[in-house]
Amino acid sequence: MNSVGTLLNKNVLLLQGPMGDFFKRLEQYLQTKGAKTFRIGFNGGDWLFSYKNNYTPYTDTTQNWPEFVKKFLQQHKIEKVFLFGDCRFYQSITIQEAQKLGIEVFVFEEGYVRPDFVTLEKWGVNNFSLIPREANFYKNLDFASLKLKETKPTNPSFFKMGWSATWYYIFLYIGQFYYPHYQHHREANPWIEAFYGLRNLYRKYKYKIIEKNKLQEILQSSYFFVPLQTYNDFQLRVHSNFETIEEFIETIIASFAKNVPQDKYLVFKHHPMDRGRKDYKSFIENVAQKYNVKNKMVVVYDLHLPTLLDNTLATITINSTVGLQALYHNSPVKVLGTAIYDIKELTDQKSLDDFWNNPKKPNQTLFKKFRLYLIQKTQINGSFYGYFDFESI
Repeated sequence: MNSVGTLLNKNVLLLQGPMGDFFKRLEQYLQTKGAKTFRIGFNGGDWLFSYKNNYTPYTDTTQNWPEFVKKFLQQHKIEKVFLFGDCRFYQSITIQEAQKLGIEVFVFEEGYVRPDFVTLEKWGVNNFSLIPREANFYKNLDFASLKLKETKPTNPSFFKMGWSATWYYIFLYIGQFYYPHYQHHREANPWIEAFYGLRNLYRKYKYKIIEKNKLQEILQSSYFFVPLQTYNDFQLRVHSNFETIEEFIETIIASFAKNVPQDKYLVFKHHPMDRGRKDYKSFIENVAQKYNVKNKMVVVYDLHLPTLLDNTLATITINSTVGLQALYHNSPVKVLGTAIYDIKELTDQKSLDDFWNNPKKPNQTLFKKFRLYLIQKTQINGSFYGYFDFESI
């Protein structure tokens, strides 16, 4: 990965991490390597999962954050910054201010390659990543230079993830009087989150029943596959021209109706993290009715993703990491946003209208080199809620 370098005698700032204690564990590791750590929090949830002896609460307005963080970086002679995500307001401003001061920033994100990996990159992730985007760069790599060390299963605890989210939102909510100006990147009411969580659990078991024979039915047909992303995904909001998932859905259906033979189907799969929040089935059916292809639409929720990818004619995405999985399964991929893997000979570069009738499969030798390089340079064997190889930082 992009090396963090020595931590001995370095002043390190940690901002908001994933919900839970991962950044506390990270901070403890950094300290064992000789770093002096500082933490800034923006709400009660951040406070709950922080050490209190070096914690600084930010309670002022968003307008004053740029000047505050600039002075903090200078006053404490910060040399490295760790944060989670690069598109949230506080994080993006911090990156800008740190860059002006020549301070290194390392960004955590969910893994590009799943399971058993998380992403850690210098300066930015996803479309802000500095990873090369030219096919020839990877073609010129020697496989011998791409050897990876053995990975361990991370065994993430979904109970721990749910427990962490629950307490994070409770403390965020009750701490509002102390952090009156905080702006969360999505809904922050714990009771609404609890409702979504319960509906998520209900729907998970509901879909397990109603979709019992659905996969076998789909596999009897010729279909194109569309994995939906979360409704509030920064990948959608920052790294694409789509305003909403609904806009993406209509774009796909309109092009499909105009260009695809009658014997082909379109399979939409909901994102599992949206299970309790969104159900696009009615919207998809209404749009399909508008374009006279309602009988060609299949909407699913929790079917086995690798099997769907193994058998699809092609995969269409905005910029989901499912696109990487699709390439792994040798599926042609069309990207409609911006993605680190949208590279000539990996993804199909034709327009969407031209893509349907002659989708191009990925160059597998190129993909294997790209994937190995991606893991080597940007991925750490670990989970935010399970085993994490801190020594790889």
